[in-house]
Amino acid sequence: MLENPRPFLDIAQSVSGRAWVDRLDSAAARNATAISQRTGIPDILARVMAARGVSLEAAESYLEPTIRALMPDPSTLTDMDALAERLAKAITDNEPVALFGDYDVDGACSCALMTRYLRHFGIQPQVHIPDRIFEGYGPNVAAMDKLIDGGASLIITLDCGTTSDQPIANARGRGVDVLVVDHHLSDHDLPLATALVNPNRPDDISGLGYLCAAGVTFMVLVAVNRTLRNRGDTGLPDLLGLLDLVALATVCDVVPLTGLNRAFVVRGLEVARRGDKPGLAALVLAARVGGPLNPYHLGFLIGPRINAGGRIGDAALGTRLLALDDEHQAMVIAAQLDELNSERQRIEVEAVEQACAAAEAEIGGGEGPPVLVLASADWHPGIVGLVAARLRERFDRPSFAIALNPDGTGTGSGRSIPGVDLGSAVIAAVEQGLVPKGGGHAMAAGVSLKPGDLGPFRVFLTEALAAGVASARAASALKIDAALTARGATLDLLHSLERAGPYGSGNPSPVFAFPAHRARFPQIVGKGGHVSFSLSSDDGARLKAIAFRAAGTPLGDALMRGGDEPLHFAGGLSIDHYQGREQVQFRLHDLARPPR
Repeated sequence: MLENPRPFLDIAQSVSGRAWVDRLDSAAARNATAISQRTGIPDILARVMAARGVSLEAAESYLEPTIRALMPDPSTLTDMDALAERLAKAITDNEPVALFGDYDVDGACSCALMTRYLRHFGIQPQVHIPDRIFEGYGPNVAAMDKLIDGGASLIITLDCGTTSDQPIANARGRGVDVLVVDHHLSDHDLPLATALVNPNRPDDISGLGYLCAAGVTFMVLVAVNRTLRNRGDTGLPDLLGLLDLVALATVCDVVPLTGLNRAFVVRGLEVARRGDKPGLAALVLAARVGGPLNPYHLGFLIGPRINAGGRIGDAALGTRLLALDDEHQAMVIAAQLDELNSERQRIEVEAVEQACAAAEAEIGGGEGPPVLVLASADWHPGIVGLVAARLRERFDRPSFAIALNPDGTGTGSGRSIPGVDLGSAVIAAVEQGLVPKGGGHAMAAGVSLKPGDLGPFRVFLTEALAAGVASARAASALKIDAALTARGATLDLLHSLERAGPYGSGNPSPVFAFPAHRARFPQIVGKGGHVSFSLSSDDGARLKAIAFRAAGTPLGDALMRGGDEPLHFAGGLSIDHYQGREQVQFRLHDLARPPR
């Protein structure tokens, strides 16, 4: 029987309306003590590991994750052997191959992985990335026909294809084999592909459904290498050298950073820091990354620039860049993506302001609907996912943003909160005929609407998700790993905590409470309404601190008027690299007044 969460600092309701609880129950706390004693690691690092379910027996291997130890046999994936045999045959026979990918980072990385692999054998594949606005997500008949007319005898779909019955049937009807490599949810009616590898297909029991498409693609390449080796082939590609692309996709697709994914990112970052892929190196320069490359850089600086091509520019730019070996071309494309990203930011800011105003009007002074489904003819279809993410963050509920066309059709994207499966709800809406097309996974989904679909779709999501949202929000207390002081938040501590990373989805960043500290010199900075301040303890120690997008919120208001009042602060720590110097930075999540 699970014990109730233990309160932390007796905070029942913070400024943001949340309770604070200890991330560790009593059993996990005992496990943390045992981990620290056996391994000799600091107590706080042991607490972070124990709170994330690391057992005493697994502690040492957790600190050094390896691909070899965590990689399962690729054949555990349904259809993998058939797919590997067909792709190995294409390589042996030097067949003309075409790739059809998705327009996001995961799709770009998957296509770049496959392109680099095939190029090793002298095969230069055709690559098609669909235009987000004019073609939409996934294979379409016209694009598949174009690849076939270009000579392809084998088409591989990457990060798409699981729900593409008609385009795949059309290609098969023309005598072309189609291999699907994907990770998106699907119903039981799979397309009649030559082989379809997707850990989330209903008949797959591999347990690898947490992989992104690039992770599945890497598994495919491992299987193909094995097939070719068994045939006596030598001089096969070094797959570990491709892990930087897998790491980038894994972080940007927000899949759980546990198990094999965690090893992908840890080892992939080691490859990425070598800078041996011109495209990734050019993006690092364009994004003005400071310090060693880390998951934050991948997710918030590199990924958005790749996505900018698919959102408001040429959708193929990201794939082309990541597959390049020419440094000059890489710098040119990276500069293009950097410019597109700046334009995307401008468009996004305007749309988010409109969406937040509409949401506040809908919620009014009450609780409001459990799901926000907002639509506008003024929103660019390429940024609706970003708008949905901002709505979800601001209003703490699943949110959909839909760009409407003049004819009443629409393209939307949704983002969910932990514990609410948005993708399954959208698939159910498609199955009931409420919308013509849609899908996704638990935390993110996409949908296409016909004229008149918006109202019924909104009603359906509200009814389908109301109970789940209520439960998820009731359980949304802020989980805290440990208490610290400003003086105790040292660079040595942060370097120690990196051993339990990388942090992200499924492996949350540690949250620390700073009891009875003060917010000094608060000021609003940046276009996003951030609040910077200095976190100060009574012994004179200070931390550089920031509360992102807090201006105008209860959190930001409390900071701005905090004055000399001692408050309890909770948030995360990171290393800020500036002009070659490392400094600890505090990112505020919440604050509370000490109970009287």
